[in-house]
Amino acid sequence: MREPIFDLDSIIRRRGFLWKSFEIYGGTAGFYDYGPTGTLMRNNILNVWRRYFVLEEGFVEIDTPNITPEEVFRASGHLEKFVDIMVECEKCHEVYRADHLIEEFYPEITHRNPETLNPTEMGELFREKGVVCPSCGGELGHPYYFNLMFATTVGRGKNAYLHPETAQGIFVNFQNLYRHFREKMPFGAAQVGRGFRNEISPRQGVIRMREFNMAELEVFVKPDEVHYPGFEAIKNTELTLLDQHGSTHHLGAGEAVENGIIQNEALAYFIARTQAFLLEVGVSRERLRFRQHEKDEMAHYAEDCWDAELLMRFNERENWVECVGIANRSCFDLEQHMKETGADLRAFERFETPREEEVERLKPDLRALGRAFRRNAPAVKEYLESLTPPFPEEIRMEIEGEEVEITPEYYTVEKRIKRVTGRRYIPAVIEPSFGLDRILYGVLQHSFHVGKARDGVDSEGYAILRLPAGIAPYQAAVFPLFNRPGMREMAREIYSSLGSGGIHSLFDDSGSIGKRYARQDEIGTPYCITVDHESLEDSTVTIRDRDSTEQVRVRAKVVPHLIRGLVKGKVKFSDIETGGDFGEYLI
Repeated sequence: MREPIFDLDSIIRRRGFLWKSFEIYGGTAGFYDYGPTGTLMRNNILNVWRRYFVLEEGFVEIDTPNITPEEVFRASGHLEKFVDIMVECEKCHEVYRADHLIEEFYPEITHRNPETLNPTEMGELFREKGVVCPSCGGELGHPYYFNLMFATTVGRGKNAYLHPETAQGIFVNFQNLYRHFREKMPFGAAQVGRGFRNEISPRQGVIRMREFNMAELEVFVKPDEVHYPGFEAIKNTELTLLDQHGSTHHLGAGEAVENGIIQNEALAYFIARTQAFLLEVGVSRERLRFRQHEKDEMAHYAEDCWDAELLMRFNERENWVECVGIANRSCFDLEQHMKETGADLRAFERFETPREEEVERLKPDLRALGRAFRRNAPAVKEYLESLTPPFPEEIRMEIEGEEVEITPEYYTVEKRIKRVTGRRYIPAVIEPSFGLDRILYGVLQHSFHVGKARDGVDSEGYAILRLPAGIAPYQAAVFPLFNRPGMREMAREIYSSLGSGGIHSLFDDSGSIGKRYARQDEIGTPYCITVDHESLEDSTVTIRDRDSTEQVRVRAKVVPHLIRGLVKGKVKFSDIETGGDFGEYLI
């Protein structure tokens, strides 16, 4: 049975963008494979991301393990806080993520964001509104928290987890990164990799996956810094902002900071840069907005957070879907890892001129320590002298396997004037976190169009992906018009020269030329090169532009250079068509 040509999901499957994983075994919800075209497109999006957030910012990229020891997530709060609310049908035992059940099947019953409800509130809402199992109509059990991390063990039973975000691998390497950047702030580190979240009931295709692709950036800044480098260049960038009170604003990034809508310049800078990146890879400006998290929706580590949301269609309904989160994680992560490990994860700021400051220190009473702790007295002395203000109300340390309180009888608080040349501080972190799968799917939706019917090719019209040339899986396709001596060989030679020039292209000699154009339109190939009778006589070929369907004839030898210029935006097809300044490419 022929699949509908105007069904994007059908095209995505047929043309090798995304396939259900383990399909011959019946598939497993929440897992997808990238086919040939999808892998190329994802890599092209990543190339643009690296240009924006690594090369142009002067940041670095690192790569850390997918498996992370349990103590890292205990410190980061994920063991306790990285949870969703699950509810199970008492009759058929189908399980649902509670907030998604409301959003998908009962969107009319609450004006609150379901993600902000706790299990008790969710249960009360279900009983009050008569919410039942969508599968069988059975009564739902009491909602409860479910930790989303995949658990595993390392070696002989050491608890560990597959990381739900790549960020912690960057935070635990802060000291190494700080040295790499010669102890200068601000600086950033990026990581591209897989995230793993044991989603309760993934039902939205690539929008809700258990193993997914992410690209994260952690930017370390001074916590009290007012200005961010580069902000002047983006302050006039127009943004569509939906604040946590539900009000929509259309204004520049600078104005949003001045009005207190966006917390600070660093956060606004990366919101603006995120918008520029998304627009370049093919997101529709009209279907993009930035939504601020509500206070009780905020992640446990976030002081403020904005989501880049794309308007997408699912099950005949349009919804705003998060694809990027831009969070101010404040000093939370580094503080937590310092507490857990005792490692010094602070930066140092040298003052332009030294300052005199009143400082406090603990002065140990050596006689009292000697009488009470005997041979352990030197260790207690060293510990007391290492503490810095503000001092804890209760000072405790471990002595010979036992935790002991060091009471004020063993020390005094001494104040003195000190010449200070700088200060140590824990950096704050701005984190733009990109969900690559959602971005790719959003770009496919936003670029999907239906062309008009063409005589002799199709009677219903045809599907076309108007992907940016640099994002399309293939930048060109090469056709011999007929399988005749000389044509195929010339076409193969052009195809080979494109590959040698770093251009992904396809060779297609099957079917009519119209059907070959239609196949390329479906996967978004921007330029098609045809070798015909004239080509054998004068070494020229035709290049067809996907969006305008216009064609221009050029010399075969300039094709790789010309396609590269078109893809990079250095040459416009309309200029070539009309001569313009590109006469050297024309007959």
